[in-house]
Amino acid sequence: MIKNLIKPFYRIFVSLFFDPFEFIKKLRGLPLYLSDLFLYKKAQNNTVFPAKFSNIYPILNDRFELAGTASGIYFLQDLWAAKYLYDNNIRYHVDVGSRIDGFIAHILPFCQVEYVDIRSLQSKINNLKFRKGSITDLPFNSESIKSLSCLHVIEHIGLGRYGDPIDPSGYLKGAKELSRVLAHGGLLLLSTPVGKEKLYFNAHRVFDPYTIIKIFDELKLIEFNFIDDKGEKIIHNADLKDATKYTYGCGLFVFTKD
Repeated sequence: MIKNLIKPFYRIFVSLFFDPFEFIKKLRGLPLYLSDLFLYKKAQNNTVFPAKFSNIYPILNDRFELAGTASGIYFLQDLWAAKYLYDNNIRYHVDVGSRIDGFIAHILPFCQVEYVDIRSLQSKINNLKFRKGSITDLPFNSESIKSLSCLHVIEHIGLGRYGDPIDPSGYLKGAKELSRVLAHGGLLLLSTPVGKEKLYFNAHRVFDPYTIIKIFDELKLIEFNFIDDKGEKIIHNADLKDATKYTYGCGLFVFTKD
């Protein structure tokens, strides 16, 4: 009970100021950094890379971290979606607002991507075409896109986080637009937080998975997969009802239009 009461205050403090736990980890690394700096300066002699005070760049906590992250919602989600396109031999794809340095980067080697976002994007990368636009008013004709994705986006629409207008029903408009532009026989890959339905203003919403089915009622669900709160694995062909029990899982939906 006390932990649940503290959580909102902790989130607000971190958003406005800094993460105290990260600060403590950095303090732990400070003596080791100073020791390493002393040892390097003592051993440098004729090195072409002298440790000058004007150029020091303290990185204090990497030594305490893992080598990398091969788990988590975004990691697994991006791999899942990229593999889906690769396995289905998709060579042209439209994406709305997903991670450029995740999913989009994964598919560019084998797929031309037209990417839409409300914010600007500067890129000279081959296979990537940018179109500025809003998910609530997509710059495409109706039923014109055969391969479409929108990963961890719809939960943000209408909350102002990314500069979009405040609109409590923004997610509904986004769902209507994605449904409108999807071609008959086309595929929409959609991911969003699922579990016990809540709003965390202005970060995101968590949807009951049945809410997602309802707002995409013009489309047919052909596959539902799920990543649990821990983000350790994908549960394929998951049960929608089971997903409602979680706090912040990730629903991986595949829709089509008959």
